[in-house]
Amino acid sequence: MKNLYVMFPEELGCIAPEIYGHFAEHIGGVIYDGIWVGKDSPVENVHGLRKYLLDKLKEVAPPVMRWPGGCYAETYDWRDGIGNNRPKRLNWWTNWDQRLESNEVGTHEFMDFCEQLGTQPYFAANITSVTPLHIRNWVDYCNSPEGTTTLAQERAENGHPEPFGIRYWGIGNENWGGGGNMDPTVYAHEYRRFSALVNNIPGDKVLIACGPNADDYNWTNRFMEAMADSEKHMQGFSLHYYCGWAGDPVNFTRDQWYQQLKQAERMEEILNRHWSIIKGYGMEEHAKLVIDEWGCWHPDGSGPSRGGNLFEQQSTMRDAAVTALTLNIFNNNCEKIRMANVAQLVNNLHALFLASGENCIVTPTYHVFHMYKEHQGAAAVRTAVEADMVGYLDKDGREESIPSLSVSASHKDGCATITIANLNAEEDAHIRLKPVGRGFSADGEMTILSHSDFHAHNTFENPDCVTEKTETIDTGGEITIPKAGIVAIRVRLL
Repeated sequence: MKNLYVMFPEELGCIAPEIYGHFAEHIGGVIYDGIWVGKDSPVENVHGLRKYLLDKLKEVAPPVMRWPGGCYAETYDWRDGIGNNRPKRLNWWTNWDQRLESNEVGTHEFMDFCEQLGTQPYFAANITSVTPLHIRNWVDYCNSPEGTTTLAQERAENGHPEPFGIRYWGIGNENWGGGGNMDPTVYAHEYRRFSALVNNIPGDKVLIACGPNADDYNWTNRFMEAMADSEKHMQGFSLHYYCGWAGDPVNFTRDQWYQQLKQAERMEEILNRHWSIIKGYGMEEHAKLVIDEWGCWHPDGSGPSRGGNLFEQQSTMRDAAVTALTLNIFNNNCEKIRMANVAQLVNNLHALFLASGENCIVTPTYHVFHMYKEHQGAAAVRTAVEADMVGYLDKDGREESIPSLSVSASHKDGCATITIANLNAEEDAHIRLKPVGRGFSADGEMTILSHSDFHAHNTFENPDCVTEKTETIDTGGEITIPKAGIVAIRVRLL
């Protein structure tokens, strides 16, 4: 049995609720037949929005939702998505799946989605194919008080007199790639130009710059160098990291289970190295990290659409383990992170939901977000655990290893939350909780996500194959975390 120390005197910082954010791009089946079924659909809906998804998403307390892209943003004209007689357009992804954009879901429909959920919107704005004035006008349209500007009047005429109050604005997306194929210095000067105009509009705004792809430390270094003598209209710095795939999304091997987790574990190194560069330029105040795309990216075709929806993939217990590991990393590095947005919400990469017509189910990834939600807004504390290393062979036949346990802990409102992922797919873990500096009540509550088969996943035919169960535990006794399982422990503090 291993000891897990929860060291309350060593607080790491506040876990921003926005670290538990989500992402809904106009790609494949995310919006249409995912979130949006249409007002005349026989599928139960609220103003055209899928009701089952709304109800279940409320249960994970989503703090923020990124929209409309992703790469989609770089060809998007916000005016196409307001008013009547909306145009049908080619979009960024048309070349991939031959779908056209109807613009049936635009600013008002997305904001209705956010308002029903009680979540903050995060708009990713296009800088590749428009002028700075284009984004400035969108901010004006969304945020100017009722009865002031002409664009505020147009918003009222379109059904929303009160300002939307959108606080988070991404100035460009993946500008190292689809967003203009820029180098970091060119993008930095474009950012300076665009952000100066957006910042000039009255109101509370958080402007987020496009940061690197994964471990591109050169991008971060050169961008920070170019921003050092600017007015620094920036409060966040975006980072994208997909931990890729390891074998088939569903029928993977034992070694591929560990390979996928090892790739996910790299998130911590990537965060720390980029943060070191940011600190080197004294930009901590302006460039807190925003990991606004993260997750597994498996080969197409494993979801229920069988390739009909671009990038749709099935979510197994392995994806749940990646989610738990990643969120533990975020909690343990919360002082560096302003926001994170898992990619994506439904019918896509690392999704919380899979939907088609009348069918809609939650995935194992959803359950992890549900189990971890009490970390939002809590004070993270340092943990230490005596974890064994688990060995495996990587894709090139080399010997590798990974720690068997991933842990994070926090406290708020007189309760502690401890989340543990047993990354060992073959053996249960047995631990004893050892609080330092505070005491625990004798009884606690433990929610468990596990399955005897680490390939397990939910389908339309078997929607509850993987689900949570909750039990009471003796906080001073032995606690078992099932192999390839995830637990969330809630206990009152003394």
